[in-house]
Amino acid sequence: MNAIIIGSAAGGGFPQWNCRCPNCCLAWAGDPRAAPRNQASLAVDCGDERILLINATPDLRAQIAATPGLWPQAAPRHSPISAVLLTGPDIDQTAGLLHLREGQSFELYATTAIFAALDANPIFDVLAPDIVRRHVLAIGKTLRFGDIEIDIFSVPGKMPIHRHPGAGEDLSVGVEIRSARTCVAYVPAAGAAPPRLLSRLAQVETVLFDGTLYSDDEMIRVGAGHKTGARMGHMPIDGPAGSLAALSALKSRRIFTHINNTNPILIDGSPERRAVQSCGWEVAMDGLEIAL
Repeated sequence: MNAIIIGSAAGGGFPQWNCRCPNCCLAWAGDPRAAPRNQASLAVDCGDERILLINATPDLRAQIAATPGLWPQAAPRHSPISAVLLTGPDIDQTAGLLHLREGQSFELYATTAIFAALDANPIFDVLAPDIVRRHVLAIGKTLRFGDIEIDIFSVPGKMPIHRHPGAGEDLSVGVEIRSARTCVAYVPAAGAAPPRLLSRLAQVETVLFDGTLYSDDEMIRVGAGHKTGARMGHMPIDGPAGSLAALSALKSRRIFTHINNTNPILIDGSPERRAVQSCGWEVAMDGLEIAL
């Protein structure tokens, strides 16, 4: 069994369709140092010929085409994708659900707050409830998918736009994936790393963590945006408040994912890529497999 990174970039992918930042210029030119990436998502083999997707990005059609294990295997209609789990309600995490609307049944898992955000957007009404069965996720409740166990946990993020009345769940969650052999934590978005999160990550063998920006003001400096990482709910990699410092005590395998197109760690051989590698981190690539 494996978990496959089917997308490792932040919103917009890499290169972003309308971007000519220095990184995207290299990617548009076909520079081998700047490998293209789809938006961040994980496909988990549950060991019973079923696949659990963690997040459904706008790139899902391309991700399926690039991953033979996600192809239909029987006529006339089939998909090994049996379930989708959402870690948040943003377009980058949910728009791919619209690719799964052609009468194919699957299970959809999210917190009450995330479902409330979906309900606020009528476009998701195309996911007919008799085909797409909803299951509310609760922090502290273990789910089982074949040979895999799943727990979700709260992660600090940006201020929620929608909140279901009375709901206690956050709009941003991480996912712990356990098999008989190992444990993997998937945290594609984190605004901070408080002690409770660090304690959880210290218990797993592999951590896939938010690598959106190398520096907090990166997008402002390259002219690609006007918000800091903190404003968007993403802690930077570098600096005293960054993930390199905050997660330095972890002994696990550590992989940055959800990497923005402006982040210089995308470029093989860059000083920033070498800096994170010297600290024991890897930079996620689409197609990277993690044994479960």
